[in-house]
Amino acid sequence: MRKFTILFAVSLFMIGFASTSYAQTDVKTATATANATIITPIAITKVNDLNFGNIVATTTGGTVVLTPAGARTEAGVQLPAVTGTVSAASFTVTGQDGYAYSVTLPADGYAIKTGTGTATETMTLTSFISNTTGTLTGGTETLSVGATLNVVANQAAGTYIGASPFDVKVNYN
Repeated sequence: MRKFTILFAVSLFMIGFASTSYAQTDVKTATATANATIITPIAITKVNDLNFGNIVATTTGGTVVLTPAGARTEAGVQLPAVTGTVSAASFTVTGQDGYAYSVTLPADGYAIKTGTGTATETMTLTSFISNTTGTLTGGTETLSVGATLNVVANQAAGTYIGASPFDVKVNYN
């Protein structure tokens, strides 16, 4: 009987190893999709150049501030009744409706020259300023830029023009 019990125990032990083990059959699955949205690229187009109009230089020099709205104020120089062409620089910014953007204006020291560009034939622009809210309403916005024109003492008469255009940059925030 003892042999039978041992044989029975060994058989049960071996059957335990031979039995099939089943994996969990209650597997759950979730799915996902991939999405992307391409938005309208931001763009900027020049409409008007920055033009300070007619100015009378003095023996002391001075400044002319041109606001983004196109209004001029002077200090130390004269603004004659015949204004000439006065306009803030104007740009159209287009892109995705409702998106915010930032504006990078030129650094101080942008030079405009006449003649050979000597000290009295050069003026610099500083304190560039814009009017933007920085949000594209309806996918478009007008961006206006003004600046301060620095006139030296005894500034030479002539039409002053920048050697190269100045950059106004826009980027989505």
